[in-house]
Amino acid sequence: MKIKKIVLRNRRDFTAIYECAYCGATEEGSGYDDAYFHKTVIPEMECKACGKVAGEDYIPLATKYAAHEVV
Repeated sequence: MKIKKIVLRNRRDFTAIYECAYCGATEEGSGYDDAYFHKTVIPEMECKACGKVAGEDYIPLATKYAAHEVV
């Protein structure tokens, strides 16, 4: 899965529409804006439609705030 669009943001928490890179299915879900979530959690999200996870070519998004910033 990958983030298609962030629809709501509150500090580091967000709600996004995730899209499968393989079948194009979308689903809404929550997330946390830190490097771990973008680099580890999102690529391991399994698509409910086809059951696949992100491939080796997945490029994580950058966080909105740096790790040392208090939001």
